[in-house]
Amino acid sequence: MAAAVAAAPGALGALHAGGARLVAACSARLCPGLRLPSSLAGRRVGPAIWAQGWVPAAGGPAPKRGYSSEMKTEDELRVRHLEEENRGADLKERAKMSSSEVGPFVSKIRAVINDIANLPVPTIAAIDGLALGGGLELALACDIRVAASSAKMGLVETKLAIIPGGGGTQRLPRAIGMSLAKELIFSARVLDGQEAKAVGLISHVLEQNQEGDAAYRKALDLAREFLPQGPVAMRVAKLAINQGMEVDLVTGLAIEEACYAQTIPTKDRLEGLLAFKEKRPPRYKGE
Repeated sequence: MAAAVAAAPGALGALHAGGARLVAACSARLCPGLRLPSSLAGRRVGPAIWAQGWVPAAGGPAPKRGYSSEMKTEDELRVRHLEEENRGADLKERAKMSSSEVGPFVSKIRAVINDIANLPVPTIAAIDGLALGGGLELALACDIRVAASSAKMGLVETKLAIIPGGGGTQRLPRAIGMSLAKELIFSARVLDGQEAKAVGLISHVLEQNQEGDAAYRKALDLAREFLPQGPVAMRVAKLAINQGMEVDLVTGLAIEEACYAQTIPTKDRLEGLLAFKEKRPPRYKGE
């Protein structure tokens, strides 16, 4: 898998490597003093993920190294690329590890995937090739998944006499149900895009194009639909859904009420009402 994080209002992020990409629509602006997760900082930010630098907007400055939300212009804050070396864990590297090294290694993978899951912006995994093992676990950490019909995905760890360790045993049942998740993990079955759509693992399946990026293009289309919405509303909507799914309905409704309350004092809410009244596009600032 690979992923990119947009760090500016109105920006699209695209993280791509191998056969899968992650698109992040930055509709929740990083406020002053707020940094992205520490596990995403630095050149090597995880066992299989690299920070590649900024991709500027058209006509912007040259890409810059480093990972900070304190850059001054929107061009400089355009897109962050995180590129994974493989479509999953490097098994040759794993084979050389001692038993005492494996646990910390997998813990680092889990931490990075959890940071992706906890990003306060909508994230979309675009699977155009292979997403096996850790690659699918990263996709499962995203809010939405789309894939080409020719893509291949699965949690195949039981073939190696281990189990998914990057959240797969928890996120796959939440995505497709316990019984079917057990069947896929127990069998180490690999699904194509059509099969993944049939079981509810992905939201959209596309016929692959000549460029090999059909899912990526669909992910960008979805991200463009998200971008015009209120940044604070998008952030708390994601929070309300994620937390509400883990509790009973009464508690979930209380979480929704608390999240709704966060939107009431914002300037964006007033701007949204004014724009509706004046029949014009809103100009949200994430405030």
